[in-house]
Amino acid sequence: MSNIDTLVRGISELQLDIGNDKLEKFRTYKALLKEWNEKINITAIKDDEEIDVKHFLDSLTIFKTDKLTKGKRVIDIGTGGGFPGVPIKIVEDSLEVVLLDSLNKRLKFLDEVIKELGLENIRTMHERAEDLGNNKDYREKFDIAVSRAVASLNILAEYCLPFVKPNGYFIAMKGSDSSEEIKEAENAIKILGGELENKIDIRIPQSDIVHSLLIIKKIGHTPTKYPRQSGKIKKNPL
Repeated sequence: MSNIDTLVRGISELQLDIGNDKLEKFRTYKALLKEWNEKINITAIKDDEEIDVKHFLDSLTIFKTDKLTKGKRVIDIGTGGGFPGVPIKIVEDSLEVVLLDSLNKRLKFLDEVIKELGLENIRTMHERAEDLGNNKDYREKFDIAVSRAVASLNILAEYCLPFVKPNGYFIAMKGSDSSEEIKEAENAIKILGGELENKIDIRIPQSDIVHSLLIIKKIGHTPTKYPRQSGKIKKNPL
């Protein structure tokens, strides 16, 4: 199976309809990822097909939530190499996307990706989530916060839920075995103004990897004392 077939078939499995121009953007994105990865550590995944599956198709499973509708304002927290923010923007160009990361060299890479792909209404922000979450211009201003970051859900919730406006959603992308994590995070999610609406277990197309999408609805405002500083969040999770 040729490399582009993996992506094409996977996108078809997800019932997403994208044309050749968008496939070309994925090709360019991958080429830039591999090129920059030689200079700075963006991802440990370097194989063409693995990039398609574990980065691109994994990111696109988020469309299975039916929350990423036209024109939504989305923040990708701890975006790293741009996942899931850039792939979802490629597929649904009407989204307004902010890519947030505390590591500036990754954001320089993403600025290059945005420029080369000709993407509009998407930008990078070099900030810590706990600082930006207390900034009135960003706090409770997003329809959707997404994160693939590696942190337990009770910690991730405190970083992400402050960005979400009431009736919006925080979507956490997790491994298959997240039931214990959900239990441990129940209190944190409640304190921060959210409730777990759904857990979707989904197989990443063209693989046997199963992941969970945890859909947390913002049902009230986040109390002003959250998010706390990073040290406190990690030392004393809610």
